[in-house]
Amino acid sequence: MEKVDGSGQWIVIMGFLVSVGIVFLAIILNQFVLVGQTTSEGVLEFSKNDIRDIRDEIISFAAEDELENSIYRDDMQALALSGKGAIIGYEKGSEEIIGSFTRLRVGIHFNNGVTEYDEIASIYLP
Repeated sequence: MEKVDGSGQWIVIMGFLVSVGIVFLAIILNQFVLVGQTTSEGVLEFSKNDIRDIRDEIISFAAEDELENSIYRDDMQALALSGKGAIIGYEKGSEEIIGSFTRLRVGIHFNNGVTEYDEIASIYLP
């Protein structure tokens, strides 16, 4: 009786295992690339500078007590147009006297279709 040589079968099995491992690593590498891309797209879509500019304008107008002024509304419309069609809202809130300061609360709303931002800012006036 002759001895059966099984070394060819081991070569085929090891080749199959190596190919499955390479495919698995390629899938993992592809997922790393997609995660990095979606994270960077999310950071780029957040309009931090637009929100900061609009927030500064609203707070400066609120500090000058012009929130009810029609000129202010025109400026807000101009800001909305320059903000790439973003919806900008504001709401003058309560005033509270704290010592020698007056605290004014102003609600700020920003929505450009991708990013929605809401804040209630407290402004301290002398």
